[in-house]
Amino acid sequence: MNPAQLVTRIEKLTALLDVGKAMASERNLDRLLQLILGEVTRVMEADRSSLFLVDRERNELWSKIAQGLEMREIRIKIGMGISGYVAQTGKTVNIPDAYADPRFNQETDRRTGYRTRNILCAPMRNKHEEVIGVLQVLNKLDGAFTAEDEDLLLALSSQAAVAVENAILYEDIQKLFEGFIKASVYAIESRDPATSGHSERVAVLTIGLAENVDRSDAGPYVAVNFSAEDMRELRYASLLHDFGKVGVREPVLVKANKLYEPDLEIVKARFKFVKKAVENEFLQRKLSLALTLGPKAEEELAALDEEMERKLAEVDDQFAFILEANKPTVLAKGGFERILEIAANTYADADGSFQPYLFTKEAENLSIARGSLNLQERLEIESHVTHSFRFLRQIPWTKDLRRVPTIAYAHHEKLDGTGYPNSLRTDDIPLQAKMMAICDIYDALTAADRPYKRALPPEKALDILGFEVKDGHLDAELVRIFTESNTWKLSLPLRPGGK
Repeated sequence: MNPAQLVTRIEKLTALLDVGKAMASERNLDRLLQLILGEVTRVMEADRSSLFLVDRERNELWSKIAQGLEMREIRIKIGMGISGYVAQTGKTVNIPDAYADPRFNQETDRRTGYRTRNILCAPMRNKHEEVIGVLQVLNKLDGAFTAEDEDLLLALSSQAAVAVENAILYEDIQKLFEGFIKASVYAIESRDPATSGHSERVAVLTIGLAENVDRSDAGPYVAVNFSAEDMRELRYASLLHDFGKVGVREPVLVKANKLYEPDLEIVKARFKFVKKAVENEFLQRKLSLALTLGPKAEEELAALDEEMERKLAEVDDQFAFILEANKPTVLAKGGFERILEIAANTYADADGSFQPYLFTKEAENLSIARGSLNLQERLEIESHVTHSFRFLRQIPWTKDLRRVPTIAYAHHEKLDGTGYPNSLRTDDIPLQAKMMAICDIYDALTAADRPYKRALPPEKALDILGFEVKDGHLDAELVRIFTESNTWKLSLPLRPGGK
């Protein structure tokens, strides 16, 4: 071997090592296949190359080819053509003159206008020596493919086989994990069917907002860039942000009114008894009056009847107010003084002891100023972020997904420190969590009618986001981007009826 040949050999071995490193670092199958083709064409000093993978179930070879801006899949039966022959036999084929070989399909050249001169095709074998694909190079730039080229392509094929199997395995793991994520979301939403679709919509909105932040050419986030891995991390955090609701008691999770239904039934029964007690009291007074005055009591008895009707109507009015007060409210404070007045009334029960119209706990719940949850229940609901964090920390996330628990943990924090669970302030809240918070609030406001609230139109929800900014809760620039980029519209097709 002369010095020139030695230098060439060293260059090819170096290129082989470089190609191996490049293949080993790429886990996306489509990108890997393009990388392999590009590197093989370069190292083999060929005009072009192709790679086919074996589909055992269909006994076919398949490959993706670029067609305009799209990728199109092509398939051939194993055993057909040169690639099919190599896949079937596991033998390397070196054809110096393609048109002289009967296995070559000249129709492809006629259809594409390409002229194939020579072909070198090698099997791709995995560690079990199974043929998992075929690597083929066409038209050596200088002369024909040599025996040395055959060895080089076999080496490249072995590297490609390992890289492809790893990429397929990684893809399978990704699909498995995606299945786990979907199952987790299903578990969340099965606890509260009224929120069905919320997690997916929040994920779509948050990813959309991140993409628009990425496009910002001015403002505080002009230097922010989210990689594909960052987006996947953000998507998982968004999909799983409410997973901790599995640790919240179902009655609290789906509580539609201030009183639970069994508690309201007790109040209903009590007021029926109150009316009977009122009627009984007046009947006793009428009987006493009749026995005392006899026939002269007619006018007084009529007056008692009128008084009883007024008293019964008052009890009905009080109960009607209780039913109205039982619905979720959004009052800033107070507004239920009458509940305390009703609760102060008493009636005589069956054994003659006096009982209040409403017990203290009932009166407190009916006086809830915002929503349908009392303080204890609200704290229980808020605990879902801690449950989510503890659950997500148990998952052995890869390095590029390690922040999923932290992002999900902070989606209820507010810039002024009034959020939960850790009262974080602006700089301590991850940017991803700030984006998710906006999307979570928007979807909660506009979601289809739930037992405890009605859906708001998008315009009203966007106004509320603006108020949240003024109150120091949400990031002004992120809300501006969310609104002006029409990110909020991304969730419309995901809603029931597409509205």
